Amino acid sequence: AAALEELKQRACESVDLNAARLGALSRDIWSRPELAYAEHQAHDTLTRFFSGEDLPGAAWAVQPRYKLGTAFRADWGTAAPQCPLRIAFLCEYDALPGLGHACGHNLIAEVGAGAALALKAALETLAEPTPVQVTVLGTPAEEQGGGKIDLIKAGAFDGLDVVFMAHPSQENAAYLPDVAEHDVTVKYYGKASHAAAYPWEGVNALDAAVLAYNNLSVLRQQMKPSWRVHGVIKNGGVKPNIIPSYTELEFYLRAPSMKELSVLTEKVENCFKSAALATGCKVEIKGGENDYYNVLPNKSLQQVYKENGKKLGIEFISEDAILNGLSGSTDFGNVTFVVPGLHPYFYIGSDALNHTEQYTEAAGSQTAQFYALRTAKALAMTALDVIFKPGLLEEVRKDFTEMKLKEEGQINP
Repeated sequence: AAALEELKQRACESVDLNAARLGALSRDIWSRPELAYAEHQAHDTLTRFFSGEDLPGAAWAVQPRYKLGTAFRADWGTAAPQCPLRIAFLCEYDALPGLGHACGHNLIAEVGAGAALALKAALETLAEPTPVQVTVLGTPAEEQGGGKIDLIKAGAFDGLDVVFMAHPSQENAAYLPDVAEHDVTVKYYGKASHAAAYPWEGVNALDAAVLAYNNLSVLRQQMKPSWRVHGVIKNGGVKPNIIPSYTELEFYLRAPSMKELSVLTEKVENCFKSAALATGCKVEIKGGENDYYNVLPNKSLQQVYKENGKKLGIEFISEDAILNGLSGSTDFGNVTFVVPGLHPYFYIGSDALNHTEQYTEAAGSQTAQFYALRTAKALAMTALDVIFKPGLLEEVRKDFTEMKLKEEGQINP
């Protein structure tokens, strides 16, 4: 136990040693926001970071453009003969349209990088090498598209044992109930006509869009409190004196589980179809390529993370606040269905809400650095527990299996 605590101290010292370097990394990504699948500068910044000769210790093996154009992978492993335990830290770095880094993904990248450097630094102090591989995965397109899902399909997560990342928020929580999410694009096709001279010759696609929107408003009374449906009319016609022949809507559907999401999706699609029937339009309903799964909790990882966080002065919200709260959606949920994972949230020194201009400012502030670096320490300390604490890895794997079976409906809740 004393040796483990000493390793944790080495990890924390590494974060402090690299604080300026990590802060510069975060600021670079924050100052040049890029959208999903187009994070070329962030990709280059991060791959240069891990390829840098000035980094302490042995070199990382860096793979730019790893399976996706703006993804990357960096690996370091001890020279041990046995098959290594594979620990991964994830970096996100895509921004939001018009807002920049209003979800603080620059800080996610910083925390992932800092935790990986810290774990590596601690392991490098051991006289006898431990069979561990530390991996950093750069995962683009969380805000739109689901880069982690693409990487899962491409095999990037194969062979990993435990995966870590942390997300900026307004509070500290080892887990928040991120929900399942499905994108849908709806297109109505009608017939154009002069709206004043002979409107009866037209088939009004805008009427279909409005009816669809109102159908969903009526549906809300029968929706569970934990369900969410929100969307926009992206195309509502061309001119007032032309009966709109084409309209387009985009909606996001969310529910606590994939099972509930499928029920909600059917109800919502019926709202879209009935609007077409009522107006005489044709309708095309197209779901997004990647559904976001809900994040599976891992109580063993969460408990150890909280213990480490408290040692660093992190104050966590109550269990009641977690159970009664709702969060957004993340493609990390899909990761938790293929490998045990931890996705805590961390306060960054501001009460601003995510996806606002105020949060963009907070994510790039010097104030946020203290909290981001502290979170990197807590992640690295938790990874050390997974490696060295007797029985913990088995408990983590057991929690993963049980939660996955429960989610898939194969055992009773």
